[in-house]
Amino acid sequence: MLSRQSLLRAVRTAAPRQSAVLSQTRSFASPANDQVKPPVAVYGLDGTYATALYTAAVKSSTLDSTAKALAALNNIVTKDAKLTTILHAPTLTTADKSQIVAELEKAAGVPASDKTVKNLLKTLAENNRLSILGGVCAKFGEIMSASRGEVEMVVTSAQPLDNKTLNRLETAVSKSSYVGQGKKLKVTNKVNPDIVGGLVVEIGDRTIDLSVSSKVSRMNKLLQDTL
Repeated sequence: MLSRQSLLRAVRTAAPRQSAVLSQTRSFASPANDQVKPPVAVYGLDGTYATALYTAAVKSSTLDSTAKALAALNNIVTKDAKLTTILHAPTLTTADKSQIVAELEKAAGVPASDKTVKNLLKTLAENNRLSILGGVCAKFGEIMSASRGEVEMVVTSAQPLDNKTLNRLETAVSKSSYVGQGKKLKVTNKVNPDIVGGLVVEIGDRTIDLSVSSKVSRMNKLLQDTL
């Protein structure tokens, strides 16, 4: 996580400066990058930045190191609630943003030679868009998963599942029609006590609801319709 003291010093009153977001985003890539087509389309402002970052990383042959840095940044932003508040502060001065960018680079282990990620953070800061960093990381992750031929499977359970159970699920689903030929399954376990028991499995845009709460809801609806 980032140093709380250094980040807290960054929150001071100032008037935010507006600038052209899309023109700055395009600065990641030269005209030659028009030939680089991401394997999947992502939308929204954060998707625009993520797409530009991907094309720039491909051209500069830094895709692996960029993906590693973005994964680290995503982990930092996701776990540090105080950082999220600071990134959304509308009153950061130029000096504040420079300090935050430096702290982010240090915490994510961005090499001094990696201009691609540095340019991303600098552009977000200059355009008062540090608040969407988490979204950019997530969208970039989607692009990378598609480029690796990964299919994401999210398994939601009332309690955390052990590795043995997750491995069994992964093996079973990998052999099913839900996963295309030559695709790799990427499994994530989410915990939601509200489902009571059972599982909710999401594969791509498909959802298999085997939760107890869903069964209870269907039973209640059946009783209501009957009565």
